[in-house]
Amino acid sequence: MPGVYEGETVTRRRLFSGGALAVGGIATAAIGLPALGFALGPAFTRTEPHRWQDVGPVEDFNDTSYTPKVIDLVADVADSGKTPVYIRRYNSALDGRKGSDLPYLAISNRCTHVGCPVHYAQAAGMFLCPCHGGVYGARGQVMGGPPVRPLDRFYTRVVDGRVEVGARFSLDSHFNRFPHPRDPSQHLDGIWKYLYPARPTT
Repeated sequence: MPGVYEGETVTRRRLFSGGALAVGGIATAAIGLPALGFALGPAFTRTEPHRWQDVGPVEDFNDTSYTPKVIDLVADVADSGKTPVYIRRYNSALDGRKGSDLPYLAISNRCTHVGCPVHYAQAAGMFLCPCHGGVYGARGQVMGGPPVRPLDRFYTRVVDGRVEVGARFSLDSHFNRFPHPRDPSQHLDGIWKYLYPARPTT
């Protein structure tokens, strides 16, 4: 082989070229494989069916103010899987027609900006986020601050005089439902709902 010493089978140039290609391949795999797993992983993940949770008798709730209750957002992980939910009876005068198929309004306490816990200020009739000044109206709609969409809600039903809370869902600014809840900071209006697809494992 030209340019090599006697007994050599590879030139220095070929050795360095092969080494550079190997390092490039490892770097590409280090970036590409996690991205591929993130994109395809949810399709192969089995999700547990959501269960309905009893939050109390219908007498515990009215149609003008919210009653806080605690439910299991993630089952079997003790207190870290629990979350507060604000519940009141559906009020067509306050809530309009959208959502009228649900007998109760159950609103998540997770801010749609970065996920901080909001609290309901009874005197103001608003949900307030202490982290970055997010303000939501009585229906969970954005009134001010950085949140990108209304507060998430939960499906509700009444069984034998008891109120039950089901799966969580997200809303766009027009209160259209998205069956799979989205993560904080994900817009759902216009083209954004296609740029932030649902993740079934959320």
